[in-house]
Amino acid sequence: MVVSSGYCAAQRRHQGEATVGARSGRNARGLLAGLLIAALVSLACAGGGLAEPDGERPAPQASQAAPGANTTRADSTTSVAEFKQDVADAQAIAERYWAAQFKASAQRFQPIRRITPYQRSGEVSCGGQPLPRNNAVYCSQGDFIAYDVAWSVGAFRQVGDAFVFYLLGHEYAHGIQVRLGINYSFTIQQELQADCMAGAYLGDSVRSEALTLADGDLDEFRDGLAAVGDDPDQPWFAEGSHGTAEQRTDSFFRGYERSLEACDLG
Repeated sequence: MVVSSGYCAAQRRHQGEATVGARSGRNARGLLAGLLIAALVSLACAGGGLAEPDGERPAPQASQAAPGANTTRADSTTSVAEFKQDVADAQAIAERYWAAQFKASAQRFQPIRRITPYQRSGEVSCGGQPLPRNNAVYCSQGDFIAYDVAWSVGAFRQVGDAFVFYLLGHEYAHGIQVRLGINYSFTIQQELQADCMAGAYLGDSVRSEALTLADGDLDEFRDGLAAVGDDPDQPWFAEGSHGTAEQRTDSFFRGYERSLEACDLG
């Protein structure tokens, strides 16, 4: 995964490796028009983690394919510093992307306030509820994203750096849902839309040359999505359902290939 040198966080690491292009022509111009940015006043955690709120899930397992050393850092030598840089890069791209979408619809964009790593269960709370280990979540009350750093770094090492961009994109999408006042009757609807929006942010960023995929990155997206899917026996209407691996993969790649037009934003 190579980030364009047009982003300040990326300049330190990838100077000259890619050229900033014009924004993708396949944007969502007009899709956000008429939607008001919602006040961030919900009383509990909104949007979702990649694991059930009360459960603990191990880091996703990588596929049996062995990508070349020059195209991925998905190995045991991957450093926490590299992980942190990818989180910063993913955040910068997400902020730039969503600011452009809101501007195209004459809306004011407010970035998510902060991204907070944590190490222990209960170290960070959302709406008075302690966050468990092995999770990532967008908290609407405080307007922040929090993630278990050990779990996330483990996924980074096993799946690859593309997983970090997906994880950040999915949680950032929940913040956009709050800003647009989007509500659903079932958790799975909210989660699959966030997967689609994450796909759109990544696909559009690739098309605009803000982000360049290395060989194997698309497989890393698929591996990550397969790892975070619900058990096939879990009822789709259950609270906390995110969708099966097939559903999540389909939603993500719809957005990746067709942009926000595929995500039913209105």
